[in-house]
Amino acid sequence: MQKLNFPTYSFRFKSNENKVSIFDSIRKKFVVLQPEEWVRQHCVQYLIDEKKYPKSLINVEKELIVNDLKKRYDIVVFNPNGSIHLIVECKASKIEIDQNTFDQIARYNLVLNASYLMVTNGLNHYYCQMDFEQEHYNFLKDIPDYSL
Repeated sequence: MQKLNFPTYSFRFKSNENKVSIFDSIRKKFVVLQPEEWVRQHCVQYLIDEKKYPKSLINVEKELIVNDLKKRYDIVVFNPNGSIHLIVECKASKIEIDQNTFDQIARYNLVLNASYLMVTNGLNHYYCQMDFEQEHYNFLKDIPDYSL
């Protein structure tokens, strides 16, 4: 797999029927290692190891309904009170992040109401803070570290 613009992390892998899987510490199971999954697992470790978000507040690959359509978000980080702190949209490293990617996460956020958004393809990371009063997002240099 390609080297990403994240710190180096140790992952658990297994191979079965010519398919390599990576252990997802949030879902507590091995998942097939696809390019987007490689980015997602690095991002999860980044949130835990660098940003100090508790594993118990992180959710991965869950379904949500947007405009009567079933969608799946990549990563959500909850606040202790159950509201959503952060949504992360992960793309494979070969996928260019463009306005469509931001439109996608913005649509998800109409349902989830997260304070922060992160979009990454593993090579380029974009961070935004929502301004609900002005109905737009402001770009940041990074997302905040976890704090109570």
